[in-house]
Amino acid sequence: MPRTTPDERVDDLLARLRGDPVARAEYVAVFDAERLVGVVSTGALVAAGPCSSVADVMDPNPPTVSPTTDSEPAAWRAVEAGWSTVAVVDERGRFLGLVPSQTLLALVHSEHDEDLARLGGFGGTAAAARSTSLEPVSRRLRHRLPWLVVGLLGALLAAGVVGGFEETLRVNVLVASFLPGVVYLADAVGTQTEALVIRGLSLGVGIRRVVRREALTGALLGAFLGAIALGVVAAIWRDSGVAIAVALAILLASVIATGVAMALPWVFHRLGTDPAFGSGPLATVVQDIITVAVYFQLATWIVR
Repeated sequence: MPRTTPDERVDDLLARLRGDPVARAEYVAVFDAERLVGVVSTGALVAAGPCSSVADVMDPNPPTVSPTTDSEPAAWRAVEAGWSTVAVVDERGRFLGLVPSQTLLALVHSEHDEDLARLGGFGGTAAAARSTSLEPVSRRLRHRLPWLVVGLLGALLAAGVVGGFEETLRVNVLVASFLPGVVYLADAVGTQTEALVIRGLSLGVGIRRVVRREALTGALLGAFLGAIALGVVAAIWRDSGVAIAVALAILLASVIATGVAMALPWVFHRLGTDPAFGSGPLATVVQDIITVAVYFQLATWIVR
């Protein structure tokens, strides 16, 4: 690819590029000795004044990636910077080359295709998702049944948990009325977190970058929803014990659901499995069982 120095005149560089049949790149790398100090587009060179130097029109902070950077984060790095290329620099700061715009466009298209498939709960690409929509019944069962069996086992386990608190229900049957609402809110908070985590993983955003903020968000959501439930239940049903149990259960369930929704996609991702395919059903089962146990245990301590 063509190279230049910051003090070279733009007119001299353009004349040199016109005489070079292989210099058809959209960008020119600017070097000071062997160190990359900027990148300039051919469009900026053409629009520059006749007495301008390369230093006047170059970008001293082009988007850069390492040779080991995943393709999708590299493409998004260029998009976020408003460039159609990205510079590749090794750990010693040595310039290795520019990724052509055609390659970046192909990467963005390919990753977008995969993301569309992930939104539908499929691995691979959107083409694979379309073929799965037309697959025979036997294959449909093979794809869906295992996760539904996991859900059935979880439902039976949750029923067993409820059965262990029969005495609490005899003392105050009102406790059972709020179980569906507490479970739903925990699932809703967990689903939001899971969607954000899976989207971030698909864009190369590691779980460590979001775990603190998302955990705090889940706790604040639980506290806000629990405070609303406390006031409403106490005002309408006039049972302060049940109101406190519902409020605390929503708070704790939201915190736990947020943790589960962050942990399972990360585990699936580390195992090399599409996190959108199985983490959702499994997270729902785990969250429901824990929420039921937490709610009835709190009700047992407070209501009785």
